[in-house]
This record gives sequence, C-alpha cells and structure tokens, in this order.
Amino acid sequence: MASLVLKMSVSLDGYVAPPDGSGDWIAAGGSEDALSWNVETVGNAGAHLMGAATYAAMAAHWPGDSGPFAKPMNEIPKVVFSDSLTSADWGETTIAVGDLTKNITRLKEERFDGYLLAHGGVRFARSLVATGLIDEYRLLVHPVVLGAGERIFRAPLAIEPVSTTVFSGGAVAHVFASHP
Repeated sequence: MASLVLKMSVSLDGYVAPPDGSGDWIAAGGSEDALSWNVETVGNAGAHLMGAATYAAMAAHWPGDSGPFAKPMNEIPKVVFSDSLTSADWGETTIAVGDLTKNITRLKEERFDGYLLAHGGVRFARSLVATGLIDEYRLLVHPVVLGAGERIFRAPLAIEPVSTTVFSGGAVAHVFASHP
C-alpha cells in the first residue's frame, strides 16, 4: 500500500500562505542542501497529487522548465483532484472526480514505485488533513515570519516526530508520522 505524504513550506509562525497569496517568502532560508532535500522528496514520489489551482500553476510552469525539479515534475504521474476540470494536458495526468477520501483510499491501494506526494494549495492540504489519510507530513519551515495568512491545521492532530534536518541557509525540515 502506498503512503500519502504531504509536503508543505511553512513560515516560522505557522502560515503556509500570506494574506496576499504571494510565494516569494519561500526563498527565505534557501540553500543547496535544502534544494537537494526538496528534489529528493519530489523525485522519490510514485505520483504527485494536487488540487486544480496548484495543477494549473504547475502545468503552466514545469513543461518549459529545465531546473532540478523539471524532470521529476514532468515525468512522474500526476493526479489532480477536481470536480470542474474536464481536461489535463500536462503529461501523465489523471483527473480524480468525486469523494476525496474514496479517491485517496483507492490510490493508496494501487501499486506505485514510491509514495503519493501531495502538493498543497492550502484548501487541498486542509481537505487532505481532514480525511485522516495522510501518513507523513514533511514540513519545510522557512526562517521568515508572515504575521498573518493561511494555516493548514485547524484542529488538534496527533503526530510523531520522525526526523529533523537543519539546512545551511536556516530552513529546517521536520518530518512527522501520523499517529494512528
């Protein structure tokens, strides 16, 4: 059975997006070792899972990119969760329609050569958290304080620390397993 991993960038004060939705804060704490961790996380996925808004942004960007994320983002199968999207032109993309919990459960039972890696958008990430089906959280904490914005956790959640990696630029990766 495939495990479901949610990878998110988080500010020091716990936000995953500022009020204006900009993403420039994610560069804070960037370093080669943090980049390597991110590329490894993305590259070891058996499938990339995302909501429609994240899919639209990634599909517009990755096919024309040649950076270190381009190969795994373009070559690994993608599943976009949307009840309104009718077509997906980015290579190896499947559209999952309907109940999120049923779709995630079905995907976890399929055979993949790696974990299912969920990329947030905050709404998609919150929906995944609410299903209780996330096996692992990979939170990259950036050394920046946003002061306000969107959070993915809205209720208590039992998790267990698995590992912590401090990167040379100041970002810190925390990996947590869901507590059954």
